[in-house]
Amino acid sequence: MRFLHTSDWHLGRRFHGVSLLDAQAAYLDQVVETVRTERLDAVLVAGDVYDKALPGPESVALLDETLARLRDTGAQVVLSSGNHDSVVRLGFGSRVLAHGGVHIRTAPESIGQPVLIDDVAVYPIPYLEPALAAPRLDAAETTHAGVLRAAMRRVHADAAKRGRAAVVMAHAFVTGSTTSDSERDIGVGGASAVPASTFSGVSYAALGHLHRAQEVGNVGRYSGSPVAMSFSEVGHHKSSVLVDVTDEGVATSLVDAPVGRPLAALRGTLADLLADPALVDAEHAWCQVTLTDATRPLAAMEQLRRRFPHTLELLFDQPAGLTSGSRYATRVAGKGTLQLCCDFLEHTRGGAPATDAERALLQTAVEATRIARGQRDEAEPVRTVEADSA
Repeated sequence: MRFLHTSDWHLGRRFHGVSLLDAQAAYLDQVVETVRTERLDAVLVAGDVYDKALPGPESVALLDETLARLRDTGAQVVLSSGNHDSVVRLGFGSRVLAHGGVHIRTAPESIGQPVLIDDVAVYPIPYLEPALAAPRLDAAETTHAGVLRAAMRRVHADAAKRGRAAVVMAHAFVTGSTTSDSERDIGVGGASAVPASTFSGVSYAALGHLHRAQEVGNVGRYSGSPVAMSFSEVGHHKSSVLVDVTDEGVATSLVDAPVGRPLAALRGTLADLLADPALVDAEHAWCQVTLTDATRPLAAMEQLRRRFPHTLELLFDQPAGLTSGSRYATRVAGKGTLQLCCDFLEHTRGGAPATDAERALLQTAVEATRIARGQRDEAEPVRTVEADSA
């Protein structure tokens, strides 16, 4: 059996307000083409098909189109739910779709019932929330490790009767893996880490949840997300995993995912970043910029975007010791409202005082506020408080 292992499509995800749907569609085009040219038997999607439990219509339409195109190649498709997916919505129509070669598994009760493809038994394990799944699987522990051990007992019990190579799909955090900022924490309600040994005894474990492609344990591999979803993924190698299961064992190779726009994390003073010729590649990348200027430059984002038009995030890391340690009451004593506003502006940008234009604008705002407050006070009824005659 030859199949493509992928996961964490997160259809509908936005990256700092920018839709990723076009990039996701380009990746899915590549998946279909790879399945066709490599004559693959199946595509395994190990969870987080959607980014939200209630996906938007564009995301649903993209998945529908992709599944139809994959089936047109003759390959079967196996999807299991992740922690971002709605069990009910993703699993709707699964029994009907299975007759057409699209196998969707979202319920714990389906664990241990394989999808048989050629001489391989594929065992999808949906994401298991410990508190909900433990009683349904007779797990001894209400932890991620506990419910996955219970799930694997069902897998091994069925596999022992079939005499076929066994491939398992799971959505979990396996000990020893490297995480990213873009993954939702699944540790609430119990320990999240699952030992790699949990998946011992199968030919291959197609894992999902972590967005960096990586091997873990003897049989496990994360395909990673095909599209970057946070700047913590700068430097990630995005790919799918092409897997060959034969009588001799399992062989894997990576299929590079298309990169519509790369990521870049820049750090330095504004002047240095704008002048550095080595940063030419960043001019076409989604950029996260951290400025280290002693004072915050005026219109920093506007200046950055003249050279790096796709800058999405601007951070400041100013040198320590720029603010006074004196008490607040001492610093504001004897100052009027206008001066306090000017001082606040100076403080927030690390010591750059208000310009004449800014001071005039603040003066106008202070005066307008004073007038509005006076009008409000005049409109309110006068309240008198009588002294207690006692």
